[in-house]
Amino acid sequence: MSFREKLEKRIAATGSNLCVGLDPRMDLADEAAKRFIIKVIEETASHAAAFKPNSAYYEAKGWQGMRILAQVLKEIPKDIPVIFDVKRGDIGETQGYYAKSAFDAYGVDAVTLNAYMGSDTLEPFLKYPDKGIYLLGVTSNPGAKDIELQPSGDRKVFELVADMTGVSPQVGLVLGLTNAADDVLARTPDVPLLIPGLGAQGGDLSALKGSARKAPLLVNVSRGIMYHNDPRSSFGTVAADWKLRIREAIA
Repeated sequence: MSFREKLEKRIAATGSNLCVGLDPRMDLADEAAKRFIIKVIEETASHAAAFKPNSAYYEAKGWQGMRILAQVLKEIPKDIPVIFDVKRGDIGETQGYYAKSAFDAYGVDAVTLNAYMGSDTLEPFLKYPDKGIYLLGVTSNPGAKDIELQPSGDRKVFELVADMTGVSPQVGLVLGLTNAADDVLARTPDVPLLIPGLGAQGGDLSALKGSARKAPLLVNVSRGIMYHNDPRSSFGTVAADWKLRIREAIA
C-alpha cells in the first residue's frame, strides 16, 4: 500500500484530517518523557489521521532523544501514517543517506523535504515509491515572504517548487495556514497538503473554507494538543475538538 493510499484510507476510516504533532519539550530524555509521548499517542490515536514527529526535538537530546524517538514510533498503530518532519535538502549522496535514515532505519511513511537545491535532491526519496514526500511550499513563518512568496516572472517562487510535485502522486506540499491567503491557495495545485500553523501559531481555519480540493490534506496541531492549557481536558478530548473544527472548516 502506498503512502497516499494509506492516508486516504485512514482519513476515510476516522473522518479526520487532523495530524497530531509529536514535538516534546523534554528537560530530560528519560523514561518519564517517553511515557508522556506515548500517553499523547494513546489518547489521540482514534482522532488522528496521521502523526508527525519533528526530529529536532529528539535530536536536541542526543542519542538518548533519538532512542526515545525510535521507541515511541513503535507505539503508533500501524494503520496510522507517520510523517517524519526533517526538512532535509542536500546533494544526492547525502540525501540518499537521509532517505535510508527515514525509511529504512525509522520506518516512517513520509518525510518533509526542502527542495530549494533542485529536483535532483528528491531522487533518492523517489526510489521508495510507496513512501510520501511533502515539499516545503509556503511555510507558516513570517520569513516565507523573503523567498517563497517572492515573484518569479508572473508567478511566485513557491510555484516552482509546486511544479516538482508532478513527478509522482506521492509528492505533496507544505502550506502554512498563517500564509494561506486566497491567492496562495489559487496558485497551489490539487496535491496532498500538509498544513501547519494551526493552534499556537494562530492560523485561521477559515482560509480553507470552500477550497474543494480532492487530494488528501492534513492539518497539523502540535503544541495545541501536547501542551494545551485546559487542565480539565485530556489529550484525547482536545484532539477530538480540533478534529471537529477542522472537518467543519473544510467541509
